[in-house]
Amino acid sequence: MKTQRNFIQAVITKKGTKWVQGGHPWIYEAEVLSYRDPASDTEGKITALSPELFGVENGSVVDAVTENGKYLGSGFYSEKSKIRIRLISENANDRFDREFWKRRIRYALDYRKTVMGPEDYRCCRLIFGEADGFPGLTVDRFSDLLSVQILSQGIERLRDILIPELVKALAEDGERIRGVYLRNDVKIRVLEGLPEEKGWYVLPAEAQEDYGMFSCLLEEPGRSPLTAITENSIRYTVDVENGQKTGFFLDQKYNRQAIWKIAKSRRVLDCFTHTGSFALNAAMAGAESVTAVDISASAIAMASKNALENGLFDRIEFVTADVFDLLSELLSKKQKPYDFIILDPPAFTKSRRTIGNAEKGYREINLAALRLLPRGGYLATASCSHFMDHARFEQMLKDAASEAGVSLRQIEVRGPSPDHPVLWNVPETEYLKFYIFQVV
Repeated sequence: MKTQRNFIQAVITKKGTKWVQGGHPWIYEAEVLSYRDPASDTEGKITALSPELFGVENGSVVDAVTENGKYLGSGFYSEKSKIRIRLISENANDRFDREFWKRRIRYALDYRKTVMGPEDYRCCRLIFGEADGFPGLTVDRFSDLLSVQILSQGIERLRDILIPELVKALAEDGERIRGVYLRNDVKIRVLEGLPEEKGWYVLPAEAQEDYGMFSCLLEEPGRSPLTAITENSIRYTVDVENGQKTGFFLDQKYNRQAIWKIAKSRRVLDCFTHTGSFALNAAMAGAESVTAVDISASAIAMASKNALENGLFDRIEFVTADVFDLLSELLSKKQKPYDFIILDPPAFTKSRRTIGNAEKGYREINLAALRLLPRGGYLATASCSHFMDHARFEQMLKDAASEAGVSLRQIEVRGPSPDHPVLWNVPETEYLKFYIFQVV
């Protein structure tokens, strides 16, 4: 028997209905026809164009229904975002109380413990937004620190429930957390009507009776945002306050491991090295030489520090330079000093409108790499933009190989590590592509 629904209903177009029934959790502004109150509208007539007329608050839960009134799901309402509703459940019997969210947290943690194992569980993504049923929430664990990013109004309203319950669930598993850092310093929050901010999460006074035993949730002046993690036997210093995104890119964890067998005895060029992770893995694997390049001087400084901590500083040459310029310079010398090139650039596009320019950028660096590599050399190349889908990325690689006059022997096609799960009905979760080829 279904629970009596007390939520305002959003009436969805036929196109939006098909989209939702296909498994996608987003309902766009253009797909919402109107809103109605099922309690007062006994005849089922459309009664308003805006849910605010019913007292619906930004970020609260509404029900999505078809034009005929059939229940589709429930989700967070956002009055400013083009994504007007982010679905969180398709079960009409769900009650979105604390117990509901505690179950969601437990599901997410149990999944990571299963797919990552005890060692990698200490350094992984604990919650990956829609893929875990928390639209707009990212939580990365770096040993004893959590880095949290909130991008939706619905999650923002719940953060004083979700963060303490997450810390509590980890404590129940014997996992001690020293602090929770908010990395809400991203412009996309403005589209949700949320302020940009960053800093340590502090439990509200009214919640301290329930969660005050967790010191990581209390104000602690001088708490360090630096922590040490170990990945693939390599030690890194992570800065959750100043590092890119949430502090460190976790999604390439097993892709970095995958280059070990190829990097041994190779002359490696690691482009867009950031914290030096691919370069460090190549050096640890026994590369003959490694050159790590990034345009950011601060990134090179952190990469150098990581190399020093791992006893690899004298085995890696660090270069602060624009990768595009460096590859062009190397081509002009008409030499082939490297036999393994790694391309791990930042997302060249975060919008469908600029995908053409992004494709040109991917093509330029991959073409240069293929021209620089000798026959029998190796290329690892990645894209972290979901707009650059597999088909488009692969066609770009084929075109680049053709122009370079070489063929590509595919060794592996990989994606993100399983703590960043891909939902097949949500293409936005399938963003990372990682290919390893031999040039023949």
